[in-house]
Amino acid sequence: MFYELTVVQFTKALNNLSAILDKGAAQAEAKKFDVSVLLNSRLAPDQFNLIRQVQIACDTAKLGVARLIGKTESAPVHADTETTLLELKARIQAVLDYLASVKPEDFDGAAERHISQPRWEGKYLTGTEFAIQHAIPNIYFHITTAYAILRHNGVDVGKKDYLGAMPYKN
Repeated sequence: MFYELTVVQFTKALNNLSAILDKGAAQAEAKKFDVSVLLNSRLAPDQFNLIRQVQIACDTAKLGVARLIGKTESAPVHADTETTLLELKARIQAVLDYLASVKPEDFDGAAERHISQPRWEGKYLTGTEFAIQHAIPNIYFHITTAYAILRHNGVDVGKKDYLGAMPYKN
């Protein structure tokens, strides 16, 4: 269950994020403005910009999975220095590559694992609580915000871009 909820869904979400970033770049090229305008855009003055939204979405995916499998040292490390679309896309790809290396059996014991973070001041969540109440909502929050920043700036993205391909059956 954890593999499908995290690795499979986070992979899909990050691929969709990469695709909407490409749409933003295409819009910038077509309208003849610097794509950094989009990358530094935000919805509110006290909100993180698009660059930081992408960074946090990536961190949530890689660290969420790494914490659930009990191998935080296995996650790629990023310095949060990205300033260009190519750098952001490389970060997304590094996280996708990491997620591809994780197997369903790596999640053995994840449900009961105690998961904490420094800012939680010694408190913890079980793996189930962490996945359902923190990691999954957090990645979708930051990807939704990235989508909204692009949409707010006139990039032609819609719900199908956010959701991506569906595994429809006949």
